[in-house]
Order: sequence, then structure tokens, then C-alpha cells
Amino acid sequence: MRVEPSRPPMTAKTADRFYRNGPEHGAGQETDFVAIRRRFDFRSIEIGRWVTRPEREQAAGLFYNALCDLMLILQGPELLISLRGSLSLQYGIGGRPGVSAHYNPASRCFSLAKNAGPGSIAHEWFHAFDHYLADKAFSGVGKGIFASRAWLDEARAVPHPLNDLLFQCFQAILLDSRGEQPSELFHVSARADRRLGTLYYSQPEEVCARAFEAFVQDAAIKNRFLVRGTRASGEAELGLYPQGEQRERINAAFGRYFHRLGGALQRQG
Repeated sequence: MRVEPSRPPMTAKTADRFYRNGPEHGAGQETDFVAIRRRFDFRSIEIGRWVTRPEREQAAGLFYNALCDLMLILQGPELLISLRGSLSLQYGIGGRPGVSAHYNPASRCFSLAKNAGPGSIAHEWFHAFDHYLADKAFSGVGKGIFASRAWLDEARAVPHPLNDLLFQCFQAILLDSRGEQPSELFHVSARADRRLGTLYYSQPEEVCARAFEAFVQDAAIKNRFLVRGTRASGEAELGLYPQGEQRERINAAFGRYFHRLGGALQRQG
């Protein structure tokens, strides 16, 4: 889940703030959510009834570029983005006060609020990915479990070279450089939860989603509709995103994992 203050509805003027430096996708042609579903094979895409036609058209273009940029960053094909057609998207539906985006494991759907969702795609996509992998990386886990939590709980791992690389990512995020104690990122997250009297920031799936955001934002391709705030935001100032040497280790681990995963999926495709 991504929590973020509300913003005014997107207009052509506010969309200019979503900087990106990625390549042109679709040869500069306008796209829509039908084309997005067709290209990536999402299970479904739903748009809220209060999203106007201009907002819908504008959001479709931003979504399309963000998902194509994510595909390039992860070095994988379209089926990686839709998790083999198992993932659904919602835009402008089911918003909750103070929540800009959320992923629902029960429906395998991630939702972005119309007024506050931009910048949250990477975070919510990783929740979906983390959930999708749980019963592929571990045996005997429940339907609502995330792979990151199963790893931390020492669930029974499924032997596979890709799973070994995934577990290296979790270790780099959740443990220190020696792999023996909780990482500084985890400690900072736990302190934030104690201060707020909640249990959110230190949940393994949330720590890992924020680490993935940092990996995506540090890529050569920049897209602020896809991700933002891992270096300059209130949460970043509190240390709730990886920093320094740990950030480098995490980025390297994610880089190795997605390079190998993307190559395997490309060969299958």
C-alpha cells in the first residue's frame, strides 16, 4: 500500500510534472486502456465512473509509458508486467482517505486513486509480484502470503536458481551486510512504526516494496508517473528507503535477479 497526500485531479498542466526520459513507445500514437490490456494481457482493467474522458485518455498514455518503461528496466517481456495475465488494474475506483494506491491479494488487483495514485505504480506492482511468487518460491504457504514474508518466516523454499537470486534480494533488504542481523532499513522502519503506534513500515512486504521503488528510480530510465520520492520525500528523509552502501547492494541484487528472470522469460516467449 502506498500512502500519500491527496493531489488535485490530473490535467494537461499537472501531467507536465511527470517527467520521463524513456524512449518513445507506440511510435508517438495515442493509446487507451484497451490497447494496454491487449499488449500486456492484464486479466482486466477497470476505470472509475468519476474519471472523465479527458482524464481517462491522459491517464492511459501515462500508464502505457510507465508500464513500458518498467518492462525495459526489468529487462523482461510483457508477460512479466501482467504476471502471466493474472494481474488486474483499477484506476479511480475504491479509493480510501489517505491512501494513494493499494494491492489486494484476494483479487490480485492493484488500484490507483485518480487524484493521488501517480508515482505509486512501482510500489504496487512489486506487491503483486511478491504475492505472485510466494507459492512458486515456497511450498505450503497460504494464498495471501507474500514471498518476502515467507522468506523471513523461513518457509520451505522451492529449489531453483532463480529463487536463490530472489532470496539474495530479500537478504540484502532485510538483513545487514553479514546476513546475520536485521538491516538498518528494517530498524528505521520499526522505529517509525513505534513512533506512529502502528504496524506498517516494518512489514517485510512493505520494506521490500520500498526497496524495489528505489531500484526502479535509480535506473537510467526516469518516469515520475512510475515512481518518485525514494530520494527526496518525507519518507526518504526519515530513512525509510535504502541508503548508501545498502542501496547499492540491493540494486545489484535486484539487477542480477531481473536480468536472469527476464532472459528466461524471453526465451520462453
